[in-house]
Amino acid sequence: MSYAKAADLLRLAEMAMSRFDGVALQDVTEAFGCDHRTAQRMMRSFEALFPQVDISQGEDRRRRWHMPRHDPRWLQAQGIRDSELAALELAVKRAERDGSPDESLRLQILRDRLLAAMPSSQALRAEADADALLEAQGFASRPGPRVVADLRLLRVLTEALRAPWELEITYQSADGRSAGRLLQPYGLLLGTRRYLVALPAQGDGRMRRFRIDRIQDARITSRSFSRDPEFDLSSFAAQAFGSFHSEAEYGPVEWRFSPAAAPVARQFVFHPNQQMEEEPDGALTVRFQASGHTEMAWHLYQWGDQVEVRAPQALREMVAMHRRSDFQAFP
Repeated sequence: MSYAKAADLLRLAEMAMSRFDGVALQDVTEAFGCDHRTAQRMMRSFEALFPQVDISQGEDRRRRWHMPRHDPRWLQAQGIRDSELAALELAVKRAERDGSPDESLRLQILRDRLLAAMPSSQALRAEADADALLEAQGFASRPGPRVVADLRLLRVLTEALRAPWELEITYQSADGRSAGRLLQPYGLLLGTRRYLVALPAQGDGRMRRFRIDRIQDARITSRSFSRDPEFDLSSFAAQAFGSFHSEAEYGPVEWRFSPAAAPVARQFVFHPNQQMEEEPDGALTVRFQASGHTEMAWHLYQWGDQVEVRAPQALREMVAMHRRSDFQAFP
């Protein structure tokens, strides 16, 4: 039995134990995204693996599977998985970013209680795996307009990142042509557009970004690989202002915010490696190195004529005709 199938059967056991009225085939198709026949095969395997399951038929004539909950060691044996712990950590980060310290604290307490109920060796392994998963996902929370994500595709990418497994994708390039690619995935960049950071299995050995909305299909192979221990996702992401990176555009960036805009600009982290300099007249100068002039221009537009681009010259020319004076508020 493969790891994925075994994990699915364990997930079924948790569902059958947690739901008082048991699990029906419709629940299985919805939870695992499979058809009716596949759900039937899963339940036959489930019955063989867990002979203690109770099977009943309700008034709607649907069969339901229910696991007895008299053995408290089940939860301890299962522990908390890396993906579940990572989900809690992400919720903590969201609460912190959203200015909800009480919610963040309560989530941390819940996390600690779950880990305390596990054997120490399992808890340490779950924490280490969750940290690796969080780093690989490169999590960033951004409110406002966003591209709708293909959740099934993201599940495949996340599974490949966790192992890690080599990944076969069908990718549509900017000119509309599609081609198959074999990749070694390293992480995800979440911004206006989402990108997969991956190393092509055959090529020049350089890391690449692949727009997730252009990935038409993805399949995990049976081949694992060893990640380069020298690669740092945060440093790689910092080459860009947003999620798009261009080597041709990479270089020094300098913006001067007017005295009126400076108090608001001081509250922003425009880039992880930024430097801020207070000027005698109350203005604020921000410097960093990055690429992605288009994403910079999108952001600078919100500041109207209260920000001056001193460098690079190409960005200065890009925004020159779009600096408005009639905005009622700063970002």
